[in-house]
Amino acid sequence: MDTREIFVAAARKCLSAGRKSVSVPQSLDIAAQLSAVDFALKPSLLYDTNSASVEQVHQYLRLCQSSQLVSESLVTLDLNGSSLIVNPLVVCSILERVLQNGGPAVIDVSHSLEKPTIADPVTGRLKSIAQDLLFLLGGFDAADDKGVYVAERSDEWNLSAVFGLLLGYPITYWFNQTESFDNCLSMTPLMVTTAHATWQAGSTRDKCCLYSFSIPAVLQNETQSYLEDWKLGLQERFQQQNVLKDLDVCQSAVTLPSVCL
Repeated sequence: MDTREIFVAAARKCLSAGRKSVSVPQSLDIAAQLSAVDFALKPSLLYDTNSASVEQVHQYLRLCQSSQLVSESLVTLDLNGSSLIVNPLVVCSILERVLQNGGPAVIDVSHSLEKPTIADPVTGRLKSIAQDLLFLLGGFDAADDKGVYVAERSDEWNLSAVFGLLLGYPITYWFNQTESFDNCLSMTPLMVTTAHATWQAGSTRDKCCLYSFSIPAVLQNETQSYLEDWKLGLQERFQQQNVLKDLDVCQSAVTLPSVCL
C-alpha cells in the first residue's frame, strides 16, 4: 500500500465510532493534519472528526508511528475528555514563552464586557496553566505506551485559553468562567484568519486547513504585530519541509449571532 492507503487503513481501524467508519476524505484530512504536527507546522491536532475516544486516537497515533508514517516524538493529550495529538517540543516552546512574558495576545471576552478587550498576557492564572502543562509534557516518558492525561486540575482551567495555546494561535480568548460561560462576541465583527496547504502523499495532493481563528475587528491594530509574527514563523517552518506545499493565508470578515468558545 502507498502512504495514503496506509493512513486510511489506520484511521478506519482505530477511529470508527459505533458502526460508522471514518470516510476516505476524513481519513486523508486527519493524515494531513497529523503530518503538519509532525513537521512542526502546527503544535497540536485537536481531534473533532467524530466521537472516537481518547484511547482510539492514541491507538491511531501509535499505529501511524509503528508504520513509520510519523515520528515517535508525538504524543496524545487527554484534556478533560478532549483528544489532542501534540508535538511536545513545539508546545513546550509556546508555554515557555508564556512564562517568559511572551506568548500570544490574550483577549478578554467575558460576558459582562461591552466589547472585547486586550487582557494582561501574563496573568498569574495563564502562567499557572502553562507551568502545569510544561510539567506534564516534560515528565512524559516516550517509552510509555500511554498518552498524557490531564487530571482534575483542568476543571478550573479556562479551556478556551488553553486550546488557543495548544493550537498555536497568535491570540487566545479568555473569559471569566466563574461569572458566566457566555461571551461578548455576539454580533461582534470578527476577522477570521485561515491557513491552507496541500498535502503531498505519493502522486496525489489533498488540500487541508491548518489553522482557523478569529480576531475581533476592533482589536486588529493592537494584535497586528502578533499576527504578523505568527505568519512569518509559519512561513519559515513551511520552508523547512517538503511534504506540505502551497501555503495560503487569508482573511475574511464575519459577524455571527453567537460564538461558541
